[in-house]
Amino acid sequence: MSEREEDLAADAADAAGGLDLLLTDAALGITRRLRPDSSLLRLAAGLARRPRLVTRAAVRLGTELGQIAAGQSAIAAAPRDRRFADPAWRDNPVLRRGVQAYLAAGQTAEDLLAGIELDWRDDTRLRFLLANVIAAAAPSNNPVLSPAGWKALIDTGGGSVVRGLRALTADLASAPRVPSMVPPDAFVVGQDLAVTPGGVVYSCEQFELIQYQPVTETVYRYPLLIVPPMINKYYITDLAPGRSMAEFFVAAGHQVFVMSWRNPDARHRDWNLDTYGGAVVRALDAVREISGAAKASVCALCSGGIVTSMVAAHLSVTGELTKLASLCLGVTVLDQARAGTAGAMIDEETAAAAMAVSQARGYLDGRALAEVFAWLRPDDLIWNYWVNNYLQGRPPPAFDILSWNADTTRLPAALHHDFIKLAQANALTVPGAATMLGSPVDLSKVDTEAYVIAGAADHLCPWESCYRTTGLLGGPVRFVLSTSGHIAALVNPPGNPKASFRTAPSNPADPAGFLSESAVVPGSWWSDYSGWLAERSGGRKRSPRTLGRKGYPVLYAAPGTYVHDR
Repeated sequence: MSEREEDLAADAADAAGGLDLLLTDAALGITRRLRPDSSLLRLAAGLARRPRLVTRAAVRLGTELGQIAAGQSAIAAAPRDRRFADPAWRDNPVLRRGVQAYLAAGQTAEDLLAGIELDWRDDTRLRFLLANVIAAAAPSNNPVLSPAGWKALIDTGGGSVVRGLRALTADLASAPRVPSMVPPDAFVVGQDLAVTPGGVVYSCEQFELIQYQPVTETVYRYPLLIVPPMINKYYITDLAPGRSMAEFFVAAGHQVFVMSWRNPDARHRDWNLDTYGGAVVRALDAVREISGAAKASVCALCSGGIVTSMVAAHLSVTGELTKLASLCLGVTVLDQARAGTAGAMIDEETAAAAMAVSQARGYLDGRALAEVFAWLRPDDLIWNYWVNNYLQGRPPPAFDILSWNADTTRLPAALHHDFIKLAQANALTVPGAATMLGSPVDLSKVDTEAYVIAGAADHLCPWESCYRTTGLLGGPVRFVLSTSGHIAALVNPPGNPKASFRTAPSNPADPAGFLSESAVVPGSWWSDYSGWLAERSGGRKRSPRTLGRKGYPVLYAAPGTYVHDR
């Protein structure tokens, strides 16, 4: 990839995320959030009550527009704003004034919204709407103004227009109806991605269990089970070689297993939290039996972390929590209070309508989730690719995270219903308000040592919300704040010179206290977690010669069959 393509892919990968917490808008459609609603009415009322605020903003904008017209304005795009990186945006007086007027108007609108001081839910919803309006209005998206579009038109003799229109038509023909972020044939699962050697050693209706082949002479006694999110394919943990979490932990001497979830359809509409919690219990038991270990560690990601934490609470009730050597939760929100944009979108009316839609269909379509997620980060996931794919007629760059992000799965209606109800009641913060496999969930009874990872730029699962897990679990917690967004924070292999994370000797009650006490550690959290995990893995033993064991034969070579379900 060229440097420009690498930057484009890196920005999109940083914005990419697990999709299964966008529970309401995915069922009802993103246009519901882009049309006027009661939040907009409350904004209008707030503006009417503050005429001085409106007047001051109008005067400031008018004055700035006058200076722009006279060529005396100092407003300029941020140096890292790639939308206006082409020198023409600075050197051409018409284009420069257009950018300045756009930036001034956008800043005025944001200042007005901040000045109204709406409640958290209305403010978050309107910021989402405003961000999309501002992003769409950027002069860089305009085919008449775009220097990149004109240059491509001239360089290709008009071929860029043909290719751009062809790409636009193809993207609009089927869901998710947003610009393609990766060529459809860029990667093949089992050939380019998910290639760490291993085999499926257990299979049931809900999942296949993959065991990876050890590559070290000795391994740690207590194995590691990875529980991925339910709406994405498991291979976010096994991307391209050198960027694979599974590959890294195997090389560090850990016995690694991962659950590969089935892609459910209408036949599986009744699979709920208990169904998936029971699946995690079966996987944990299988991993212990195959490895011959009394305990196993679990590393669970996003919604997989929600289910796994509830399973841990269930095990504490049944007296089986000793099965867990340690618990790791990655970008997982257990306390849903003010939990980012996804949390702000859930209200009683919307939730009821969303659940009715998925119940009628039997599932929530992952492609609809992908569309909603793209509009949460429009500059990175929509308009970057609008310019690249349509105005310049270029194929999007190939990037493994984005290929995985496009490989969506479905969410059963019952699980969709349970997740929404869990979020609405913020039930995991109240002992006994939720149940798992018949046991009341009390996270304070989960006293297993835990490792919690959050992403500093994660807008789907804000790190402050993830941090509150440290006050919910009953045992000692190591909290690590990784760089980047929801998924890029997880896919953070050693060797990246920009990688770092923060950690502190203790966990103050307030996230701001963590920031003040924490120190920046260069490098990847993978290495930190591997070392932390090693200390809780029962020492080392000779590596097993073969995968599986009696009663658990190798059924298929990794990546198995469920990963190919469409």
